[in-house]
Amino acid sequence: MWDATLGELTSLADTACAAVSAAESLHHLDELQVHYLGRKGAVAHYMNKMKELAPADRPKFGKAVNDAKERISAAVQQRRSALIAAEDARRLAAGRVDMTLPGRPRWRGARHPISQTLDDIAAIFRQLGFAIEEGPDIEDEWHTFDALNIPPSHPARDLQDTFFISASPEIDASRNRTILRTHTSPVQIRVMLRDKPPLRFIAPGRVYRNERIDASHYTIFHQVEGLYVDRKVSFAQLKGTLLEFARLYYGPHVSLRFRPGYFPFTEPSAEVDVTCTVCAGKGCSVCKQSGWVEILGSGMVHPNVFRAVGYDPDQVTGFAFGMGVERIAILKYGIDDIRLFYENDLRFLSQFA
Repeated sequence: MWDATLGELTSLADTACAAVSAAESLHHLDELQVHYLGRKGAVAHYMNKMKELAPADRPKFGKAVNDAKERISAAVQQRRSALIAAEDARRLAAGRVDMTLPGRPRWRGARHPISQTLDDIAAIFRQLGFAIEEGPDIEDEWHTFDALNIPPSHPARDLQDTFFISASPEIDASRNRTILRTHTSPVQIRVMLRDKPPLRFIAPGRVYRNERIDASHYTIFHQVEGLYVDRKVSFAQLKGTLLEFARLYYGPHVSLRFRPGYFPFTEPSAEVDVTCTVCAGKGCSVCKQSGWVEILGSGMVHPNVFRAVGYDPDQVTGFAFGMGVERIAILKYGIDDIRLFYENDLRFLSQFA
């Protein structure tokens, strides 16, 4: 019986070592370790037979059991190290970086073409001595229309052109309703109410009109208003200022054409055309074969506007102008659809990066 038991221990150790060497995963290895070396495992089963032996045989038997246990433990440790090394090698291979591959290009950010155009316009007028003023997008009718000599019957005050905002029963019931500004001219009124002449500034900003969206119209767009008020300001100064702006922005060879126009807040008024930069004035589809493209409206400030802000029109004069930023950008970049500015198409916007 003694020899048979020793033979079983040797056979158990051989079988266990073979099974451990064939383990394919750490999980499988843990199961084998519990099966052979656990508190209720195969080796522990033989340790329990110690009490059945004669006292003289127990040391030799105990040594045999410990030898078997050490063989199996060494095999487990060796296999565990091999499996961990194989897993590390697999992860390294999966995350290997091929240094011969070209690097990924970094995405370049850029300002929106409208923002670029606004910055360019502002930079030029700063050179010409104009300050920059801003005002709220949400306005009231008095600043937007009444103070600018736009009567209640004027079409611009119709619901089809203006976005009205519900504020409170008291405000909605009054004549001075709350609206989204239809132009940046209210900034002129606010600055003249705040400061005394001389004044020279531009007011860039976003405006809103209730229009049908198409290739040349949008419900949101941008304007730059300009105002110069002082004693003896003349129409000649207006022409010289706008010509200098056009040549600094479009190039030294462009010309301006002033045509009589009508705006309630200026008198006399003029619409201003610039030489078509696409065809250099020769005629093309952009300028409709005329060689000219309208870029802004202008004129001498109407006396009623001065009276609305407390200025004496007998003491001061001034000129004002307003330009659509989208129209300026369209002409500069050769864009044929205003909607492209607001669709956030990266294929379009990336051209300006």
